[in-house]
Amino acid sequence: QVQLVESGGGSVQTGGSLRLSCALPQTIFSGYHMGWYRQAPGKQRELVAHLSGGGTAVYADSVKGRFTISRDNAQNTVYLQMNSLNPEDTAVYYCNRGPAGWDWGQGTQVTVAS
Repeated sequence: QVQLVESGGGSVQTGGSLRLSCALPQTIFSGYHMGWYRQAPGKQRELVAHLSGGGTAVYADSVKGRFTISRDNAQNTVYLQMNSLNPEDTAVYYCNRGPAGWDWGQGTQVTVAS
């Protein structure tokens, strides 16, 4: 089983930025598809960003133009750069294979104050 470790969350004001990181095992193949997901209290977990093994990124409409998903193959890490944050972005953020095929990690909390 793959152990996913998310980090980089925190509390920011509206308009602020955060960069989330997802550390992957060294043995993970280089051509994987990865996604960032989020879940707010009382809401279903949703996909917000997806990155194919070839580098094509797709975003949910709610974050398009504000979030950027990327990878560093040397560090075996996937990132989510989040800019222009608003309170609707408040959630626990998770990474996983896209489509989700591994056990979920603990996620990282993002809180945006108005």
